[in-house]
Amino acid sequence: MDQERNMKFMQIAMSHLPEAKQLMEQKGIELTMEDVQPLLNMLMNVMNDAYELGRSETEDQG
Repeated sequence: MDQERNMKFMQIAMSHLPEAKQLMEQKGIELTMEDVQPLLNMLMNVMNDAYELGRSETEDQG
């Protein structure tokens, strides 16, 4: 995964973390950063897959 893109994805994921944490806490689930790290990694993989899909579709159209 491209390092610069990876950093952008991490910034996006972190910007949504407070909302996700609040939703979990409303359900009675407390999260630490240690708990969240595997979820952030999975989310970054999803964002990278979506990026690659969009790039592939753009190449197919061009």
